[in-house]
Amino acid sequence: MKVILLQDVSKVGKKDAVVDVSDGYARNFLVARGLAVPFTDGAKKVLEKQQADRAAKQEELKEKALEVQKKLENIKLVFHEKVGSEGRMCSTISTKHVVETLRNQYDISVDKKKFEEKTPISAFGITKYHVELFKGVIGEITVQVLPKETK
Repeated sequence: MKVILLQDVSKVGKKDAVVDVSDGYARNFLVARGLAVPFTDGAKKVLEKQQADRAAKQEELKEKALEVQKKLENIKLVFHEKVGSEGRMCSTISTKHVVETLRNQYDISVDKKKFEEKTPISAFGITKYHVELFKGVIGEITVQVLPKETK
């Protein structure tokens, strides 16, 4: 019997796959537990519509990520930090600080877990962070750290 899987099923197939299984297994286990539906013309049309909707949603997310990537090209985040002994920074700037500054100043939301380099900035100068905005779309964030003016 052919069924369309509604979820990933171990040793059977992935979600939305059309698989051929024995009649008893399909009726008594897969369909009974809500893991699959029988393969019919109606179910096939619903599956195709869901896949088209998901593809459109993914394309929309990719377009948004490309827009954010273009915005990030023109942004330079500037931090002013205290100067410690021997002209070094007293503190560090983590990816969390970068994410918060982007959100507060530019209304751009990025996930701090998607940064390729996670080491905090501990020296004055310019640093470039790369962040994955979407699968295959990498944004570059420029961060400049300057010494804080003392009066």
